[in-house]
Formats: sequence, structure tokens, C-alpha cells
Amino acid sequence: MSLGYGVGDFFALDIGTDALRIVELSGSVQHGWSLQRFAYVPVSRQVLQDSSDAGKRRLGETIQQAVEQAGIKTKNVALGLPSNKTFTTIIEVATQDKKSIEKVIKYHVDQYIPMPIEDAKVDFVILGPSPNDPSITEVLLSCTSIKYAEERMESVESFGFNLIAQEPEPIAMSRSLTPPGLNDARLIIDFGEDSTDLSMVYGAPRLVRMLPGGLSVLVRTVANSLNVKESQARQFILKFGLAQDKLDGQVFKALDSTLENFATELTKSVRFFQTKYPNVPVGGIVLSGFAGVIPFMAEYIEAKTGVQTIQGNPWQMVKTTQQQQQALAQVAAEFSVAIGLAERTNSR
Repeated sequence: MSLGYGVGDFFALDIGTDALRIVELSGSVQHGWSLQRFAYVPVSRQVLQDSSDAGKRRLGETIQQAVEQAGIKTKNVALGLPSNKTFTTIIEVATQDKKSIEKVIKYHVDQYIPMPIEDAKVDFVILGPSPNDPSITEVLLSCTSIKYAEERMESVESFGFNLIAQEPEPIAMSRSLTPPGLNDARLIIDFGEDSTDLSMVYGAPRLVRMLPGGLSVLVRTVANSLNVKESQARQFILKFGLAQDKLDGQVFKALDSTLENFATELTKSVRFFQTKYPNVPVGGIVLSGFAGVIPFMAEYIEAKTGVQTIQGNPWQMVKTTQQQQQALAQVAAEFSVAIGLAERTNSR
């Protein structure tokens, strides 16, 4: 696992719950990025969740075919780590020189993680002095199980690739979705199929959470409420969203209670951050994933939380051609993790 930056040429691989997303960029954060190659490949859950040797082989063959079809030549890859397989937190240590901080973390890391140190693969980034107290330095620390990390590495390398980094998905998506040049904090949301990643960003992620539930929960709720098939419920949600003048507002009525609970969790995250950083304003909520494409979701969240909410754009720092935009039109909002991984750079 690595919270550092990419080295040389590499491509980003996001293995989602229902699709593979692959991105290769050129450029830098200072001079801007350009999309070189990409791939989006729907994959059945059966294949993605099959941990047998045969299942891993099928997934590997799918990745190899996608990389080849995209025209990617490099074998170096940065891979996203699902938030349900990682633990990420901000710890505080006394401000001192870098080597001393590294020693403190090395010898006391077992105090910060929820698993035995002998079973954990740990990485950290020193963020710098706390916005509240310069005598305290904040450190972004993340860990995953050694067994899981090594299995992923062995699997990817068996496909013929060189795994240069594994990064928690909430960290990657924070990189691509945070608007540039901010002086305030933003709550970044990636609403997935089965879960939702939250990251409160102020210069760097300062709070990382995962909420259970995603689009699949909304689909089942609408299907049961309207007595329709889940495939039709999904279409209703993605086409009409929370519009109260469509389908007599039935989709909105079915989802209101579930989404109100979701908005309450967002409010809790904002309040927690403001309690810890009382002098840092929260300037907005940024929605991505399915939350970025469900009509009127931003308006609903803003009304419930009282915080300005916008649909995020993970491509905001990436130049694309008109042909690429057309090819990505239906799935562009799903690339926040892949783009964030691809934007890793030594100079960031």
C-alpha cells in the first residue's frame, strides 16, 4: 500500500462492484492533465466476487483485454483499495522534525489501528501542523491487512502487471473531486452501488468515513414501494430522480425517508469537522458516483443539510477530446477513483 505518489508511467485501475475503470493520463498537477487512454468494462458481480482460482483468472483476462483494447503499453499500475478493506484516520503527534515523527508513528502505530500490527500493512503521510494548534502535527494514516494486500499484489502481478501502489479509494477520489484553489473545506461524496465513501477535505483529507448503502438500496426501496422490477426501479431513479412532477412524485416519496437518513449522516460529518476545526468553514458538499447523476439529488441534499451542494466533476483537471467526451458521456461520473489514482505524481 502506498499513500505516496506514482513513479514514472503507469495506469490506474479501479475494480468496482459492477465494472472496471482504467485511466492513463499525461501531464502534471501544475501544467494540467490530458487523457491518453481509458477503458470502461461492465463486469458481472459473479466474476468480481469469485475468489476461486478460476474466478481470478477470468477477472485477470478481462483486465488484460481491457488494457490491450485501450492501447495501454505500460505494465505499471496503481490500484484502488475498497474502503471496506481499509482503515483511514487522522492522528496527532507533537510537532517535531520529520524523522522524529516517523519514529513516533513506527513505535506506536499499534495504538492507532484496529488490527494487530503483525497483520497490518500501514502507510502514512505527514500533513503538517494542525490548523488549530501549530504545536501539533497531523498525520494521515491508513492500513489494510497484509494478507489482503499481498493477495491483490499476487493477483495483479499474475496478470503480467507491476503493481506500484495500492491506495484507499476515498483518498483517490478526494484528489480528483476537490475543486482547485480552495480556502475552505469540502465534503466529498462518492455514492456507489453498495456503499458510500465520505471524505472531508481541507488541503488534505481530514475525515474519512464509509456509510453502508448505495444505489442498490434505493433501487430495492423503489421496487418494493412501486411494486416493479428492480431493473425498472433503477431506470426510474436514474431518469427521473427526485423530481416531484414525474410519476406523480412516487420515486421521491419512496426514497424520502432513506435519503433523509443519508443527509443526516452528512450533517453529522460536517458538525464533527466543525467541532474539531471551528475556524475552518465548510464551503460545500460535492457529489459523485450515482449521487452525481441522479436528478435533483444535489438540490435535495442542500435542502436537508443547509450546505451548498453541487454535482462533482472528476474530469475537472483533465483535458479530453470531443470523441473521448462522447465515449464517456454515460459513465463519466463513475471515474472519480480511477482519475484520482491516475493523478498521483511525484510533484503533487
